[in-house]
Amino acid sequence: MTLELTGGPDFAAQAPKNARWTRQYTAAAVIFGCPARTSERTPRVWSGRGLGLPEAELAGFAAQLRRVMKHDAYWIARATCPDRHAGDAAVWSPGHYDDEDGFVYFAGPCTHGDPWPGYRPARTFTIALPRVRGLRIRVAAYLAG
Repeated sequence: MTLELTGGPDFAAQAPKNARWTRQYTAAAVIFGCPARTSERTPRVWSGRGLGLPEAELAGFAAQLRRVMKHDAYWIARATCPDRHAGDAAVWSPGHYDDEDGFVYFAGPCTHGDPWPGYRPARTFTIALPRVRGLRIRVAAYLAG
């Protein structure tokens, strides 16, 4: 018995094999960009409240967080941050999977500049550099299991 699946509009929104991210640094934050995403796979941000990413792209995003933590800007921001608990995992919630859209949501300090409430697609979003470590811990914990 052979099962054949054919593509079409229903299969067009699959996550890309090699997700591409961009990173720009300021003295206090990292701005992540994701220009190569379809609107269905674009990260969701509730400005100041949280971040949602497609579950299939979490491993790639974890690699981006690791790269941020190797950058000099991260260490300078951590050293000058007056809040010694800024990098704690407690700043972010554990990942919550939503089976309706296939996204994993982390409540925490992520922004995109839109003043409207609720999770909205965002091609770019910003995370304060001292807060990256906590998100990396939460993402790694979700991936582990």
